Amino acid sequence: MERGRTEKFLWKGASLATQYAFASSAVLVVAAILVGTVVAARIEENVVRNSANSTAMFMESVLAPIGQQFAEQDRLSPGARRALEEIFENTPIGERVISYKFWKRGGRIVEASDPAIVGEIFPVTDGLQSAWQGHVAADFEALGDAEDAGEQALGLPLLEIYSPIREYYSGEIIAVVEFYEVHEQLAADLARARRDAWLVVVGAFGGLGVILYLIVLRGSRVIDRQQRRLLNQYAELEALSSHNQELRRRVRDAAGRSAERADRVLRQIGADLHDGPAQQLAFAALRLDALQEAKTVADRQGEIERIDSAIAGALAEIRTISRGLSLPDVADRTPAGIVALAVEEHRARTGNPVETELACDGPVDMPFAARLCLFRFVQEGLNNASRHAEAAGMAVSLACDADRLTLSVHDAGPGFDPEDTPLGLGLSGLRDRIESLGGAFHAGRGGGPGGELRLSFDLGEWK
Repeated sequence: MERGRTEKFLWKGASLATQYAFASSAVLVVAAILVGTVVAARIEENVVRNSANSTAMFMESVLAPIGQQFAEQDRLSPGARRALEEIFENTPIGERVISYKFWKRGGRIVEASDPAIVGEIFPVTDGLQSAWQGHVAADFEALGDAEDAGEQALGLPLLEIYSPIREYYSGEIIAVVEFYEVHEQLAADLARARRDAWLVVVGAFGGLGVILYLIVLRGSRVIDRQQRRLLNQYAELEALSSHNQELRRRVRDAAGRSAERADRVLRQIGADLHDGPAQQLAFAALRLDALQEAKTVADRQGEIERIDSAIAGALAEIRTISRGLSLPDVADRTPAGIVALAVEEHRARTGNPVETELACDGPVDMPFAARLCLFRFVQEGLNNASRHAEAAGMAVSLACDADRLTLSVHDAGPGFDPEDTPLGLGLSGLRDRIESLGGAFHAGRGGGPGGELRLSFDLGEWK
């Protein structure tokens, strides 16, 4: 992100000529590549076509008489085959043309220098299809088709040519002859043509870019001088009103902070009273019923101690709130330590077993309000599970990574559907507390039986 801001600043701070130089360079380079590629391809296509046409005309004059037999049959007669062998073995043509194939429609080879592929059917290539339409087609060093395996193994620069064979009287195409010509000079010619094409394109676009840059540079210098003059005038005008604007801003911000602070303190006190002392007093009231049902002195004594502990805790928190201190002591604790503290306090008050899974080692950079929220979340969640799920299967899970912290409280009770059961004051306040810190709150059934409370914080918002 810092790098992106730096690049953006450098771009805005650059002169118009510099910005044009970068932008036009990118455009000209892309245009030169596109034009050079098209021109080089077109030159290569023309060179290959011209070479193929001259060779095809010569080969047609030699092979057309032999190929007339394909008008009535799919194989050459023995005499025609011997004549074909004489042409490619005892003449200068055989030194240039290393192999040939005669094609019938449907991709079937009816005659070839390699007898092993005679009668085979291969996919119809673009070049073969073009020849059946009456055109001479050629490719240079493009031996990727299935029927080119033998020629490809030779490792020679080959010009592959497809030429139609027409019947003398009707002009109908009766076959296509494909032959492979060794053309080392063509490879050198194509390389030279491509090089010359690229030199011309690069030179033309480079010269155009330099000329345009010089024109823009002159205009950019005039604009820079005018811009500096305008900025100086604007700075003088801005200095006249900056003092009054600063005073108005300070008054407005002070009033806003004062109102916000007062409202936040009232909400915090209300939330702390409900989530802290009210919960403990509610627990004490709940244990009074258990005290009345106790049958032995030991049971009554245990309930009295729990009630006494809850009332003492509520009084302690009320005293601390009245003194303006934060509860509980979570400022220097890690998230795992905060959760463990809330769980231990609940165990000490109620004696209920609570399973914990704390997968969040080490400190986490988070504000105090978020730390207190973790404690209140566990406290409220366990108290709700004790009341509504009869403390069955209570468990607390904490997990975090570099970007997110997730905390949940589970129980094995009947659970509830938040759409059918409105949230009480405690859970509503807890949800408001979490959402005010930018977190997410969920209350309802978990993945299994029972109820679940879950919160999650995006730690990246506090970095």
